[in-house]
Amino acid sequence: MSKENVLFVIIGLLGGLIIGFVFANSVNQRAAVTVTGPARQNANIPPGHPEVPGAGGGGMQPEIRAAIDQAKKEPDNFDAQLKAAEFYYQIERFDGSIEFLKRANQLKPDSREVIVHLGNAYFDSGKYEDAERWYTSALAKRTDDVGVRTDLGLTFLFREKPDYDRAIKEFTRSLELDPNHAQTLQNLTVAYTKKGDSELANRTLARLEIFDPTNESLAKLREDIQKAEKK
Repeated sequence: MSKENVLFVIIGLLGGLIIGFVFANSVNQRAAVTVTGPARQNANIPPGHPEVPGAGGGGMQPEIRAAIDQAKKEPDNFDAQLKAAEFYYQIERFDGSIEFLKRANQLKPDSREVIVHLGNAYFDSGKYEDAERWYTSALAKRTDDVGVRTDLGLTFLFREKPDYDRAIKEFTRSLELDPNHAQTLQNLTVAYTKKGDSELANRTLARLEIFDPTNESLAKLREDIQKAEKK
């Protein structure tokens, strides 16, 4: 999903295929990592994760169509709007998910859950400026959400014109709340590397190795730092 030679993609740690479970989990744990194999259709799904039903571009499943039809027939039904958005998100139709999430947001403007989901849907559709706006709104309601703040930082890392300093600022704030948060340490390492600050990148990578020694991205992160040092 990165626009810089697809060197990095977003990985969302999806927990299962039950509709609504992943979508309803407001604790986002995206991490910036390098592509190690052929590009997958959904870059947000970890390697080895089962295919998401309907994601292959085939016809829409009956239960999905039924949920969407219900949401359209009952525009004032908050749960129906959210369910339709969940289904659209699962099949990677993010524009559709955003449409119904906006309807849900109009029905319950104070629902932080919906606000976070809007941030996620915009993020996964590559609309990072829009994702930034919704994540910022969610953080205004709960400032100590490490996952959302880390995702906010990623919006600055992945946009067409990256703002590495702002990304680093948000990752640093996340680590003030949870110094051992592996995804944030990983993202901060990437941000320092891409900014060209090898010293801080190595220092952050060392912290990641202590707190998450089995992290599969360690070798590639180290390799990227070494490449940056040679430039």
